[in-house]
Amino acid sequence: MAYKIGMISLGCEKNRVDGEMMLYRLKEAGFELVQNVAYCDAAIVNTCGFIEDAKQESIDEILDLVRMKKRGRIKAIIVTGCLAERYQSEVMKELYEVDAVVGIGGNENIADVVTKALQKEKTQLFPPKDKLPLCGERIRTTPFYYTYLKIAEGCDNRCTYCAIPLIRGHFRSRPMDDIIKEAQELSEKGVKEFIIIAQDTSRYGEDLYGRLALPELLRRLCAIEKLQFIRLLYCYPERITDELIDVIASEPKIIKYIDIPMQHCNARILKLMNRRGDRESLSALVKKLRERVPGIIIRTTLMAGFPSETKEEFAELSQFVEEMRFDRMGCFAYSIEEDTPAARMKEQLDEDIKKHRRDIIMEQQARIMAEDTVRHIGKKRDVIVDGYDDLSGCWYGRTAADAPEVDTKVYFEAGNGNPRVGDTVTVGITDSLDCDLMGEMISDNSRDGGKK
Repeated sequence: MAYKIGMISLGCEKNRVDGEMMLYRLKEAGFELVQNVAYCDAAIVNTCGFIEDAKQESIDEILDLVRMKKRGRIKAIIVTGCLAERYQSEVMKELYEVDAVVGIGGNENIADVVTKALQKEKTQLFPPKDKLPLCGERIRTTPFYYTYLKIAEGCDNRCTYCAIPLIRGHFRSRPMDDIIKEAQELSEKGVKEFIIIAQDTSRYGEDLYGRLALPELLRRLCAIEKLQFIRLLYCYPERITDELIDVIASEPKIIKYIDIPMQHCNARILKLMNRRGDRESLSALVKKLRERVPGIIIRTTLMAGFPSETKEEFAELSQFVEEMRFDRMGCFAYSIEEDTPAARMKEQLDEDIKKHRRDIIMEQQARIMAEDTVRHIGKKRDVIVDGYDDLSGCWYGRTAADAPEVDTKVYFEAGNGNPRVGDTVTVGITDSLDCDLMGEMISDNSRDGGKK
């Protein structure tokens, strides 16, 4: 009888892909995979360690499993991912009920680690970071119609606030032919939407090919006959070239949506962050994108409360948000990360001030987005169906303007129709609620090729 294994994967979608590759290795080794860790012999927590809130979430999940283990519900707990890589021996020292701690370089050994844990053998495994596989089979945990395509690992940007280079190591691009091969295979299996991810997707190819090769990769992906949609995340502003913009504008399979982590607009703060640019250059980039790719959805990430940020510099950030009217945006309060240059900077701000500034930006963005949703009322929108909400008694999905899980939704009634998850339907928008849209299904476009 095969042992049952479950995984809780936390944090970013890059970590999810790593978890999916570990699941494949476990299945190939003969383990039975189950979704609910409460019914497992061994449970894996694939942790995040990016910011303080994420670390606490990882610890809370481990503690939940510890309680289950004490009650005899599970036999072994294995910790993988960024928290394991970053804190290594500290995890087992502080949480002695954990049976194994595996750094990212040990992911390919996960089956052996789990076997030892079930045999009551403690394991701490931390091979070099560059042993983390860039390529390989995986068991996808996303719905059948979309997937994340990780094109690189690690980061060389060295932002002063960020621990990712310490955790994930140097930037390593995945060979282009391997990416194309995987995309071809998945599109044959019915995947419609490919979401391109890396710590910095715009840097893709610089290490392997000596040039920024993301435009070439996108063209080759668009040439795959059954591949329908490509969504682009995590493009750093200084590497969004004219060539990349031209590809986004000219390729119909590329969704007119781009995620650009800007972090701030004030020149002094950006320099302290070891980021390039200033308000003028960022504003010019947004203007260029909107002029050359009409209707493009621009998403960004900002940070409030960086060390020494003055009231005037925060006011400039707020003005920037008002002026740019980003289509989608998230804002974080600066979090002190051990062993980063920013953690050693003087003039650290109080937690209450950082969170207050974050809340101001998020409230500002919510108002901007709520104002923008009104223009959709009375119009038709193509929506990919993500599910049915029992509480509200209606279906929900996304337009091309929305990435899974992080952006807004469209809630709609189907009338006598019978939509299925993964279908693309036309919805007549009748109202808005905060930043979400509401409407009624008019037709099912799935048989027409799933236009979005």
